[in-house]
Amino acid sequence: MRRDIFQAIADPTRRAIITLIATQALTPNAIAENFHSTRQAVSKHLRILTECELVKQEQRGREIYYSLEVKKMKEIDTWLGQFRKLWETSFNQLDTLLLTMKKKKK
Repeated sequence: MRRDIFQAIADPTRRAIITLIATQALTPNAIAENFHSTRQAVSKHLRILTECELVKQEQRGREIYYSLEVKKMKEIDTWLGQFRKLWETSFNQLDTLLLTMKKKKK
């Protein structure tokens, strides 16, 4: 079953995991140390993130390290970018309106 990346990042624990591994690859045990949940629960979150291709696994000796898949995060950013432009335009229009109203009061 192919999972939806937006459902994956909707979960606060998975977002926290993404934040943790954004700068360095970590083992599941190292990730689990940052949460008040079991190693198995963290592994389930990692499996979902891996299925969505938001994280990648790398075998180093006997350990598996998880790191962020930047290309997939860029896809999310691109999708959000269309809304960012709309919001910025709306905020700029609001700033202009407020500035005009402020000048009229004087």
